[in-house]
Amino acid sequence: MEFHLYIIGTLLMVLALIHIIFPKYFNWKIELQPLSLINRQMMTTHTFFIALTVFLMGLLCVTSATQLIKTSLGNKIILGLAIFWSIRLFFQFFVYSKILWKGKKFETVIHIIFSGFWVYLCTIFFTIYFNN
Repeated sequence: MEFHLYIIGTLLMVLALIHIIFPKYFNWKIELQPLSLINRQMMTTHTFFIALTVFLMGLLCVTSATQLIKTSLGNKIILGLAIFWSIRLFFQFFVYSKILWKGKKFETVIHIIFSGFWVYLCTIFFTIYFNN
């Protein structure tokens, strides 16, 4: 299972770094202009802190895989990660509208890839938790 945590950790850090391109890719300079200053700043600030949190989750998995698997505190952290990513998986299907991806080739591929990734995270984290 340590190997899976290394894979997960690396992928989470890559995912966090991808957030750097969000403002340009999603055209936030134009798209967020109608929002009030506080809402624009909250959007960028929350995106930064989400990316930071995801990066730190990944770093934890890469640097502390053994401790996450073999210690009581690690097992509690693993449960928290399993719950966190399960909620993210739920949002993938029940909060984000299908209109955002259905019938669009690139967006559909991204939807499938990330749905699979969230399932992988949940499966590994819950497997670790329930096997300890």
